Amino acid sequence: MPELPEVETVARDLRPRLVGATIVGARVLWVRTLRDQDPVAFADAVAGRTVLAVGRRAKQLVIELSGDAALTIHLKMTGQLFVVPAALPVDPYVRLVLELADGRELRFRDIRKFGRVGVYGRDDVTGDLVTEAGGAAVFAAIGPEPLEDSFTLRTFRARLRRRKGRLKPLLLDQSFVAGVGNIYADESLWRSRLHPLRTARTLRPPDERRLHEAIRGVLAEAVERRGSSIDDYTAPDGDGSMQETLDVYQRTGEACHRCGRPIRRIVVGARATHLCTWCQRLPAADRAGAKAILRGMTGGAVGRGRRWTELDGGGALGQTAAEAEAAARTVERTARTRRAAATRRAAARATTGADAVPAVPGTGRSG
Repeated sequence: MPELPEVETVARDLRPRLVGATIVGARVLWVRTLRDQDPVAFADAVAGRTVLAVGRRAKQLVIELSGDAALTIHLKMTGQLFVVPAALPVDPYVRLVLELADGRELRFRDIRKFGRVGVYGRDDVTGDLVTEAGGAAVFAAIGPEPLEDSFTLRTFRARLRRRKGRLKPLLLDQSFVAGVGNIYADESLWRSRLHPLRTARTLRPPDERRLHEAIRGVLAEAVERRGSSIDDYTAPDGDGSMQETLDVYQRTGEACHRCGRPIRRIVVGARATHLCTWCQRLPAADRAGAKAILRGMTGGAVGRGRRWTELDGGGALGQTAAEAEAAARTVERTARTRRAAATRRAAARATTGADAVPAVPGTGRSG
């Protein structure tokens, strides 16, 4: 699922294409794409409104509309957004179309149909998006934005010290911090040298500082690199490149970039979790409760002791021949999966004509 960097990239790509455009109609091709409204009510709610801004909150795109309203778009696993000429044929995976007055369309493409779109009004007093007057804010349960200046170490520490759970599930909890998902949780924990199964109550002040810096650093770098195009994620201006520099995510069996030992994989809360057990030590206080999870670890033998075998090419320290062979198979399998995903993304862009849409005359905006 696209995380903060990917959604931020989509927002930045859409901004010059949509700001100032007026929506004149909507076509709903898959009703369940809408959160609450029926197709007629949705079309009536957006028609005649002008796009004022395009932004992001957590993992959702927020398109601000005139008349104190806004669209929220949750891309989920396979959602993609393209602005194209209305004359372009609609491919079978397009679930929602917003018709613009200048002859273009914003198309929401979603192969697996998990994405959701909603339109909401703003509270007259608070300015929050709400489902109805006086109702709960749409993002009321979402935590702070980690790249905002207000997300200081002091703020982070205060929130962290109120929690006792394991770090990996905590980072995925959107009420704790907004926008962090599986990829960047793993990367942040590796950078800060903290084990995913370590509990928040065992952290010392230096650990808290490293984790705070790692979260902000990883996310900022990923935004700069336009996110990670690992599966179906692509943006209007093309794919991201962060996947080329990830340190642990989907690198099971490969050498740790810091110590050379093999990256391991465990499952935490039904989510694949990647780590280096040498760099990210689990404190003794947390080991007893983690035994069941650690028994399912892959990527190399567990508890076989420290070896000082020299690195051989791209191999990892201490790997046996069988482990190296297994790691090579994993790498190849991952490469095949990524090639298939790249093919799907290219097909999506070709189908929508996203790479060949000229600028709209007189607007300075590309399609």
